[in-house]
Amino acid sequence: MTQHSPAYGLWPMVLLNTVIFAVFALSFSRPKTSRDWRSFGAFSAFLVALFTEMYGFPLTIYLLSGWLGSRVPALNFSSHDGGHLWYTLLGSNGDPHFTPLHLLSNLSIAGGFILIGRAWSVLFKAQRDHTLATTGLYSCIRHPQYVGFIVVMLGFLLQWPTIPTLIMFPILILMYVRLANYEEAAAVQEFGEEYKLYRERTPAFWPWAAVAARNRVP
Repeated sequence: MTQHSPAYGLWPMVLLNTVIFAVFALSFSRPKTSRDWRSFGAFSAFLVALFTEMYGFPLTIYLLSGWLGSRVPALNFSSHDGGHLWYTLLGSNGDPHFTPLHLLSNLSIAGGFILIGRAWSVLFKAQRDHTLATTGLYSCIRHPQYVGFIVVMLGFLLQWPTIPTLIMFPILILMYVRLANYEEAAAVQEFGEEYKLYRERTPAFWPWAAVAARNRVP
C-alpha cells in the first residue's frame, strides 16, 4: 500500500484477520470454564476492535484528526500508513512496516504466541497425568499463558494503537489476574501443600520478581 491509496472499508480483511488470530489463540488456550470463555471473549473483542480500525474504519484517526492535523499537516488520513500512529507521531520516514518499532511489535506478537504454545504443551501433559504443571515455562512463572496473551496485545499496541484497544488493555490484564487468582485457589484445593510450596518459590507473572525478592533477603 502506498501513502496515498485508500486502505479502509476492507471488511473481509477485518473478518479474516480476526478469525485467524482468534482461532490460533483458541487452539492454545483451550478454554473450559465460563471464566475461561469470558477471558477468551474479551481477547477476541480486542482483536475485533484492533482489526476494525486497521482495515475497516479508522475511528481513532478521525477522533484525533484535528490534533494530528495540526502536528502532521501532510498526513493522509485515508492511507494505511497514517494509521501507524507511533510512526506518524515520531515523524518517521519510509515504509512503517520496517521501522524498529514495528519490527519490535512483530517480535512481541510472535513471542507471545510462542509463550502460549509452549505453556500449553506443559499444561496439557500435566492435566492429562493429573499432576501439577511445574516444568518448562511453569518453572519460571506460574501463569505463562496469560503473560503470553499480554505480550501479544502489547505487540499489537506497539504496531497499531487505538483508543478502544488502549482502554481494553488494562481491563484485560485485570481479567487475567483475577482468572489466575481463581485458578490458584482451585489448585490449592486440588494439590494442597504441593501447590503452596510451588507458589512460594515461583513468581506469578514476571520471572525477575523472584530475583528481586531474593536480593531483598538480608
